[in-house]
Amino acid sequence: MASARTLAERQKCRIWTYDVSTDVSTPVHTSSSVLFEAPNWSADGDLIVNGDGLLWRLPVQPGAVPVRIPIDGVPGLNNDHVLGPGDTIFVSADDGHLYEASLHGGVARRVTHEDRMHFLHGVSPDGATLAYVGIEEQRWDTGNLWTIGAGGGTSTRLTFPGGPDDGPEYTPDGSWIYFNTERFTSSAQIARIRPDGSSLEQLTFDERVNWFPHFSPDGQLAVYLSYPPGTQGHPADLPVELRLVTGGDWQAARTVVAPAGGQGTINVNSWAPDSRRFAYVDYPFETVA
Repeated sequence: MASARTLAERQKCRIWTYDVSTDVSTPVHTSSSVLFEAPNWSADGDLIVNGDGLLWRLPVQPGAVPVRIPIDGVPGLNNDHVLGPGDTIFVSADDGHLYEASLHGGVARRVTHEDRMHFLHGVSPDGATLAYVGIEEQRWDTGNLWTIGAGGGTSTRLTFPGGPDDGPEYTPDGSWIYFNTERFTSSAQIARIRPDGSSLEQLTFDERVNWFPHFSPDGQLAVYLSYPPGTQGHPADLPVELRLVTGGDWQAARTVVAPAGGQGTINVNSWAPDSRRFAYVDYPFETVA
C-alpha cells in the first residue's frame, strides 16, 4: 500500500487561502518538514489537512501551527478525506478502505468491507451516502464511481469500464455528482452524473487535463485543478492552475491561482463555510543561487 508523501530536498509546502472577492491569496502556514495536503474547511473555521499519514487541524490565523487529531484504529491516511455532518469526517486509509472518525479524535469506525480499493471524495448533503472511486485488482485504469451508505453495506456502481473516473463530489443540493474522467478523451475532463447513474454529461472541452471539481457551499461557484496538456494521472510538482467557475459556465472558467503543485493541492473540497474563500497548498523548491 501507499506510504505518506514527503518533501524533497529544498522543497517546502505552503498552505494558502484565496479570497474570491478580492482575488488575493493569503499564506496560512509553511512547512519544510511535513508535506501537508488536501485541506478541508470545517464549519467552525479551521482547516483539516493530512500529513505523514495523519490528520491535523490548523486554525486560519497568522502564526497558527497544525495540531494532530488523535484518531485510533485506522491505518495511515492518504489525502482523500471529506467532512460529514457535525464533527464527523470520513477518511481513506492506505489499506484501501473508508473509515468514519470524529474531528475530536478517538477510535475510527470502518465503513467498507468489499474487495476493492476505495478512495473517498464525496459525502451527500444529508450525510447518508458516500461517493468514492473504486479500484479493482489494484489497477488504476479500472477507476469507476461508486456510492455506499455512510453506515456501510453494499456499494452501488454508478459508472462502468470506459474511464478511468475520479474525484466524485456531490453538489450542495445533492442533485448531481461532479467528477473528472477520461471516458470522453484521453485527457481528464470535468463531467457530471446524477446520483442514480443517469444523465452523464461532459462539461470541459479544452486541451488541458482537468481534475477535482469542488463547489462552494452556496452552489454559486466551483473551482478545479487544471494540469498542463499531456499530463498523465494527477502527479505532483507541476505548474498547475486553479480555475474558478461562475454561474455554472464551465467553458468560461478563469485561472485565479497558478501554483507549483498538483497532487495534494486541492484534492478535496476546501471552500470556507461562507463561500468567499477556498484553501489550497503549493510545493515550491528553494532557488539555488
